[in-house]
Amino acid sequence: MEIISVIPRGYCQGVVRAIQTARRTAQDNPGVKVTMLGMIVHNRYVVDACRQLGIRFVEDKTRTRLELLDQVDEGIVIFTAHGVCDAVRRKAEQKGLTVVDATCQDVIRTHTIVREHVKNGDVIYIGKKNHPEAEGTTGISDRIHLVTCPEDVRRYPGLENVLITNQTTLSIIEIQDIIRACLEMYPDAVISKEICNATRVRQEAVLALKDCDLLIVVGDSASNNSRQLALTGKQSGIPQSVLIDSALDLKEDMIRNKNRIAVTSGSSTPNELTSQVIDTLQHYADTGEFILPDSVSCRLL
Repeated sequence: MEIISVIPRGYCQGVVRAIQTARRTAQDNPGVKVTMLGMIVHNRYVVDACRQLGIRFVEDKTRTRLELLDQVDEGIVIFTAHGVCDAVRRKAEQKGLTVVDATCQDVIRTHTIVREHVKNGDVIYIGKKNHPEAEGTTGISDRIHLVTCPEDVRRYPGLENVLITNQTTLSIIEIQDIIRACLEMYPDAVISKEICNATRVRQEAVLALKDCDLLIVVGDSASNNSRQLALTGKQSGIPQSVLIDSALDLKEDMIRNKNRIAVTSGSSTPNELTSQVIDTLQHYADTGEFILPDSVSCRLL
């Protein structure tokens, strides 16, 4: 059995910056209530490590960031790497909160592009419904229209001077069908593909894999970029592609009789978790013994 460690994988710079910002904020403000508006990134191990620093989280998938702010009445509020719209910033300031912004630079760039375009036109934004990044971007203007699948495009006739752009963590394969549907309705639309470089190169590394029996993606099921990596594996023709939280999710039946197993991880996945998966697989390949670790955890960088 050959274990292939896919490179690149793991934390992107936006996630590193968000974690460093959260840790520095907690350490520099002892005794001050620090609240994260949503999950810092979509990985429960990272969230647990932040909680150990005293950071409080408010999260509810049924509520917007604007609504979640109702649960924050004092201290410091940290905006996550996914970004927020202007209304959230204004509400936080009106509540007298100290704002710390950990928005990813790639998301900021998308916001800049759409802010400029809505001055003179409409934006079709390809994204995931209820995802915080999509919420933050579409909340900038009522001229930004969320599209989640090709059929959604028909909901928006009569748009003017159309720009097509997208959530940064989508699959490079997935968005192509949606873009084609957009161009059928708006053939003169301008396209600005905003899949971030970290997401793109990780997906391209999976697409370049040859003769693998199994792709294991290490990442939280709430992480869109991790789910998209697993989907990319399936779309590339790998017979089996699975998403697991950690080495504790490995099953012997999953890996038995496999000749080549590739392992990668989402951009919000701690490297320690992926290393534990690779070590478990390598031990099985070398000895035939399937032994899971007693527990898993991670540090904040």
